[in-house]
Amino acid sequence: MIQKLLDEERKQLEFFFRNLDIHSFEKLYHEIAACKGMVICTGVGKSGFIAKKIAATMISTNTRAFFLSPVDALHGDIGIAAQGDICLLFSKSGESEELLSLMPSLRNKGVKTIAIVSNPASRLAKAADAFMHLPLERELCPFDLAPTTSCLIQLIFGDVLAIALMNLKKFSIEDMAMNHPAGRIGKRTSFRVKDLMIKGDNLPVATQDKKIVDILVELSDKRCGCILVTSQQGKLLGIFTDGDLRRSLQKEGSKALENTLQNLMTRSPRKIGPNAMAVEAIKIMEGSGNNEVSVLPVLEEDGTLVGLIKLHDLIQTGI
Repeated sequence: MIQKLLDEERKQLEFFFRNLDIHSFEKLYHEIAACKGMVICTGVGKSGFIAKKIAATMISTNTRAFFLSPVDALHGDIGIAAQGDICLLFSKSGESEELLSLMPSLRNKGVKTIAIVSNPASRLAKAADAFMHLPLERELCPFDLAPTTSCLIQLIFGDVLAIALMNLKKFSIEDMAMNHPAGRIGKRTSFRVKDLMIKGDNLPVATQDKKIVDILVELSDKRCGCILVTSQQGKLLGIFTDGDLRRSLQKEGSKALENTLQNLMTRSPRKIGPNAMAVEAIKIMEGSGNNEVSVLPVLEEDGTLVGLIKLHDLIQTGI
């Protein structure tokens, strides 16, 4: 049953993507991008929930927007709307009486109205200044009644629009951090590598001429799972991990302990700068998915070692 429904939903989404008028979507995007006022999102029932979510996404990505309940608007809240605003009215059928009743007031306020509908012949589409048709073949509901697929395509439309506006504004990761100071997004966009890295005397460091037997205490005491191999000038030359130690012992036995770091270290390991976002460190550690690492040396631009960041510490922060 579940697989059948997933296949059906995929089919309906493919219908939407095949039949969506991209030219009209682009035109709407440019019109909203040029809007000097606010973007008002409104809708009734399930479409209202979607409109509220889209407004929230726009707000968090620096598009001036808000959700306006059509019922509350008819009882005073229309006062927040002003000339120069654009109102996106979400309705699958385009026949919601609450939205139709709102149209004269929006028009009197000088607000441009754009109906977001799946029925281009609807009264709302005809009454609005413009409309965007979201093609819908049928709902996932077996009776073609419960708002399911129609809500999903409204959400896709709204998310694409919000992110297009976000890209146009050159919204940066720093902007995201300012708008999301709390929660997981806040952590992912505010923590930098330098905030979480191990540094100073806590760094497990050795020169390349050291024998393995001579660095075992350092490897154990610092509990980082590696030794950072540096030159006398503090430049990173390579990294030697506890995994390298195990492999060399398995291959050579106790003889491996007399080998030097320069013969066993990994040269040119993955690395990161101290001012990089901590979430970027996770991406570098993950690699292509089958060659993950659990530590990253932190280097200045000239190659000087300044720290080490561990995957364990990143996970503990909740990033």
